[in-house]
Amino acid sequence: MLRIGILGAAGIAPNAIITPARRRDDVEIAAVASRSASSASAYAATQSIPRSYGGYEQLLADPDIDLVYNALPPSEHARWSIAALEAGKNVLCEKPFAMSADEARLMTTAASDTGLRLIEAFHDRYHPLSAEIDRVVASGRLGEIVSAHADFTASIPFDPASIRHDPAVGGGSLMDLGCYPVHWLRALMADEPEVLDATATVNALGADLSMDASLRFASGATARMTCSMVDGAELNSSLDVVGTLATLHVDNLVFPSKGHYVSETRDGITRNWTVAGLETYDHQLAAIVDGLASGEKLLTEGEDSVAQMQAIDSIYAAAGFERSR
Repeated sequence: MLRIGILGAAGIAPNAIITPARRRDDVEIAAVASRSASSASAYAATQSIPRSYGGYEQLLADPDIDLVYNALPPSEHARWSIAALEAGKNVLCEKPFAMSADEARLMTTAASDTGLRLIEAFHDRYHPLSAEIDRVVASGRLGEIVSAHADFTASIPFDPASIRHDPAVGGGSLMDLGCYPVHWLRALMADEPEVLDATATVNALGADLSMDASLRFASGATARMTCSMVDGAELNSSLDVVGTLATLHVDNLVFPSKGHYVSETRDGITRNWTVAGLETYDHQLAAIVDGLASGEKLLTEGEDSVAQMQAIDSIYAAAGFERSR
């Protein structure tokens, strides 16, 4: 039985970990911790979690917790993921992994030093749709990749009290949404990008409301990464790939179980298809359970998380942002 403790009375946790765990008989949500006992107790009652703690340290000291799900704001990911590892717990850390590549290196070093697992929660990477993209590229049907465009746009109206709009705690469109298309492009190319330039629009707190970045890979392929949380924007998560032999379009990579399609055009003929699968979070949890049992490294841990944050750092630098971490 894998016993999970949740750091943070987070709104994402029911979909991301609580419900998937309850669809299995080998995983238990054992405890939740918040900064206040009342908040933790109320959350535990609402979500039917057996134990609650009014402090993160108390959950980390619980000997009956095997895996900590770090659902805190990004600004708290490094501190509490490292603390959990040092307390003898494996960690599933929400994305974005950290505030910077430097923080990410400290986190992965702690995992290596403790011999424990630190996994980034890019749930979409574990859905069969992601493997299907890998398969199409590896098959050679597209030829050599010439260019790609990855986008994640969602309307998230500005709220100065929301962590999603506060750069001090890891808010902004690139951290919140754009981390996905950055990850898609890195996986697509199996390489790390050079950031050529980037432009952003900024909210009243200094966080990016949108980001548009131009990238280049060692093969010579170019890519564009766009993301936006501008109020009223139409929801979109897509990947477009241009190869020397064919083009590929993938719609709704983030939540494919809600409806998606893959479209390949070659010699003027277009073929559309879908990929069977459960919700992304179910696939992620299954991969974690199997990975912890087998010791096999997962797709979103270790150097992948450091390289991901390095790409994000480089995009922010190209867009003229000065970030302290």
